[in-house]
Amino acid sequence: MATSLASPISSERLRREEYRRERGFAALVVTALAFLTVLVHGYHPYAEDGGVYLPEIKRLVDPGLYPSGAEFVVGHLQHSFFAPMVAGLVRWSHVSVETMMLALYVVSFWATLFAGWLLAARCFASREARWAAVALLAAWMTLPVAGTSLMLMDPYVTARSLSTPCALLALVGVLEFRLPQFEDEDGQRRWRGGVLCVAALGCAGLMHPLMGAYGSGAAILLGVTLSSSRFVRSWGAVGLGLTAVAIAAGLLLAAPSESEVYRRVVLTRSYWYLSEWQWYEWAGLAAPVIILFIVARRRRRDEDPTRAGLASMAVVAGLTATVVALSFARTGMGTHLVARMQPLRVFQVVYVVMTLMVGGWVGERILRRQTMRWVLMFSLLAGVMIVADRQTFPASRHLELPWIPTQQNRFEEAFRWIEKNTPRDAVFAQDADYITKPGEDAQSFRAIAERSVLPDFSKDGGVVTNRPELANAWREGQEAQVGLDDLPDGERVARLKPFGVTWVVLGHGAVTDFACAFANEAVKVCRLP
Repeated sequence: MATSLASPISSERLRREEYRRERGFAALVVTALAFLTVLVHGYHPYAEDGGVYLPEIKRLVDPGLYPSGAEFVVGHLQHSFFAPMVAGLVRWSHVSVETMMLALYVVSFWATLFAGWLLAARCFASREARWAAVALLAAWMTLPVAGTSLMLMDPYVTARSLSTPCALLALVGVLEFRLPQFEDEDGQRRWRGGVLCVAALGCAGLMHPLMGAYGSGAAILLGVTLSSSRFVRSWGAVGLGLTAVAIAAGLLLAAPSESEVYRRVVLTRSYWYLSEWQWYEWAGLAAPVIILFIVARRRRRDEDPTRAGLASMAVVAGLTATVVALSFARTGMGTHLVARMQPLRVFQVVYVVMTLMVGGWVGERILRRQTMRWVLMFSLLAGVMIVADRQTFPASRHLELPWIPTQQNRFEEAFRWIEKNTPRDAVFAQDADYITKPGEDAQSFRAIAERSVLPDFSKDGGVVTNRPELANAWREGQEAQVGLDDLPDGERVARLKPFGVTWVVLGHGAVTDFACAFANEAVKVCRLP
């Protein structure tokens, strides 16, 4: 009987080739999905924390900006390489800061979705489940994470925009390193997973040290929950949880005393303290932990170590963070260092894992290969997120692109007039709570106007939580601006002149005899005599 001379191709090699083709296809689909995701969730580069990061980048590119009060602009996120990296990219590419930030926004969405696909590909065998998991992640990209004041991804660019996909890639690396089904014949894939994990965590730490630390904790915990030994899984998870509690206790004991002004600042951050949360925000903590606990139990029973390990990691991480927050992040503590570390930020990873698990289950059990079901479900979800964005930023464009000047947000219109028509060394003042006024949409004065301004209550208060030495300057500056619209001109001058203020932004209805060079339906821009 004749024997074949053809060399047999191992099933392992065929599997690797199939995976490479699938990964290439995924990269193309994720590219299209990333742009669709941006269209759904919008882009607001100057809003909220985006307006805190942008001035620092702009000053690094142009050191002549913000000559007064620069301490509130530069170095608010200490030990982060994010702002210097972006400034370097701007100088290297010769594009504007706004254009670079938009490019990074799209890249961050793409990287997060692709990392989500890599995780889903290791959790689900069917293409329907994988893509439903990624599609749900795309649909929920700006979902709030309980009451933490975080979203899965922000509709603007911050250091978290880049640390988040890095943390997810680190989890992919742990899966490849720890699980035998991801090994290849020569073991190279396993060690590539280890390198990926270490490199991704390093990048996350460079971008956002705190989020990088939480990502590292999640990666270590995942390594434990993937163990084939029940003893290691159980007692290793308990040991890591107790270690986290012990570290929090040690930080609390070693924390320096806080000034009264600084205590006042940190107590304004209500999202740090579980006692200040609403009931539905507590539900936002409990629901993902319960869902993932069910997933972990069922997947462990079905001998599915990947899903069981990821779900178990998220459950333990979420419970540990909750215990730490309840024990050491309370308003009545003598020091608030643990609260400042915001342990509940770990729930960002918990939410991502929950989203992938729920999406994969929906793809396997409900959507399957029924095109109309996919269209209806994700059209509905996209519509809900668009409505949510419009309610959050009702006075601003859904997509605030750098080449389309806004004619919609009247506060932003005034800030842009200031940028074009006032001296670069001008110092401004405005109501300390301007960012919460109707129609303002949390748009940052510094980021848009590119002018020095006295510290405000909200965002500059957040800067002070990371830099306690600025507490007194923050208190004096924001108190000088409280109720500015309702004061007589003489008191305005008396309050603001000692700070070197030369211009003031008042509400449209404010009564003044100052020379006002600009006015619209929201504000007037006036020069102090």
